[in-house]
Amino acid sequence: MIEDREPIRVALLGCGTVGTEVVRLLREYPTEYAARTGAPVHVTGVAVRRPHKHPQVPEQLLTTDATVLVEGGADVVVELIGGIEPARSLLLSALRAGKSVVTANKALLAEHGSELYAAADANGVDIYFEAAVAGAIPLLRPLRESLAGDRITRVMGIVNGTSNYILSAMDSTGAGYEETLEEAGQLGYAEADPTADVDGFDAASKAAILASLAFHTRVGAGDVHREGISAVGAGDIEAARALNRTVKLLAICERVVDEDGTESVSARVHPAMIPRDHPLAGVGGAFNAVFVEAESAGQLMFYGQGAGGAPTASAVLGDLVAAARNVVVSGKGPRESAHAQLPARSMDWTPTRYHISLDVADKPGVLSQVAATFNEHDVSISVVRQQGRGADASLVVVTHTAVDSALRATVDQIARLPSVNEVVSVMRVEGEPS
Repeated sequence: MIEDREPIRVALLGCGTVGTEVVRLLREYPTEYAARTGAPVHVTGVAVRRPHKHPQVPEQLLTTDATVLVEGGADVVVELIGGIEPARSLLLSALRAGKSVVTANKALLAEHGSELYAAADANGVDIYFEAAVAGAIPLLRPLRESLAGDRITRVMGIVNGTSNYILSAMDSTGAGYEETLEEAGQLGYAEADPTADVDGFDAASKAAILASLAFHTRVGAGDVHREGISAVGAGDIEAARALNRTVKLLAICERVVDEDGTESVSARVHPAMIPRDHPLAGVGGAFNAVFVEAESAGQLMFYGQGAGGAPTASAVLGDLVAAARNVVVSGKGPRESAHAQLPARSMDWTPTRYHISLDVADKPGVLSQVAATFNEHDVSISVVRQQGRGADASLVVVTHTAVDSALRATVDQIARLPSVNEVVSVMRVEGEPS
C-alpha cells in the first residue's frame, strides 16, 4: 500500500503567492499526489521571514531558520525565495547533502546554473526548474526531453507578462508608455518597481535558460543582449500598425551558422515588430507564449499563463512529483546537457532586420542620399515608403537581414545627413522572411 510507504519529506523555502498555493494543493489532494509519486508527500517545514504573515500555513510548519530546515531530514527542497543569495547557498547545501531541488529561480539559474548542475551530478540528485521560465506552460521538459532527438534551430517567445500587458494595451488603446505602465501598476500587472520586467532583466534570465537547453550549451545572463520597452512610444506602435505589424518584447535564441559552417548561439531580448498574422502577435495581456522551430518537428507553439500563484504552483508541483518519484524508485531525472559547447555570439554580429522612421527635409535627392548610406554599409533595403510634404515629410525604411553592427552604423551615419532632421525611431523586425 502506498500509504504504508515512507513519506517523501519536502522542505519549502519561501511562501509567497506561489508557495502558498503549493502548500494548499499538497494538503488538499494528498491521496492524488501520493498515487502519482508512489509514496505520501509531506511538507516538513516552510521557511519564511515573518511567520505572522502566513496564517494560511499551519503554525507548526513555519520557521525562520532556512538553514536548519535544509540541513534537516528533507528529501526534496523547493526554493521559491528568488534572487541570488541566500537561495544559492541554501540550494548548494541541499544538493551537497543529497537532497533533490525544485526551483523557480530564473535569475539564479541564469547566473549560477552550471554550479548547481555540477553539485547535483556530483551527489546523484535532481534539479528541476520548469516554473523558472514560463509559469504554468510546460516548456522546459519538452525542450530537454521530448525534443532531445531533434535539432532545435530557433526559440522565440514572449516570456514576461508585465511587458506584454503594457505593449498589448498600447496597441489596443493608442496610449503612451508611461500612462500604460501606471495603469498596469494600478491593476496589479506591474510591480511597484517594474525595472526587472520593463528593462528586460527578467526575460534575459529566461532567455539564458532557454538557449542553454535548446542548444546544449552553457549560456549565462551575461551572454544575453538586453533591451527593454521604456523607449517604445505610441509612434512606434502606430508605425507597426501601418505595416500590419505589432510590437512585442521578444526573447530570441537561435543557432547561427556562418558561411564556413561555424556555429554559434545568439541570445537576445528586445522589442520587435512582428506580423499580425504571426502566432505570437495574438498573445495579449499578461499571457506568455514560446515559438520553437526544429529541423524535424517543424514549428511548435507553447502558450498559457506565465505567472500567478496557482499557475506557477502547477509547474512547481509537476517538478516535485518527478523529483519525489525518483526518490521512491532510486532513479534520476535528466542531467545538464552542454556537450555542444557552442560560443555565444555577440549582438554586433547577429543577423537582424530594422524598421527605421526618419523625419526628412522635403527636397529632391533625400531618398538617394539615404539609399547610398545603406549601400555603403552593405545593408539591403526591403521596403521604403516616403510620405507627407513640407514639415511633415517622412521616410520609412525596412531592411533585409544584416549584422546588427552594420545596421547600427548605417543609422548613425543617416542621422548625420543634412537632409535628415531626425531619426524618429529604430526597431528590429522579426517573424517574417528576410
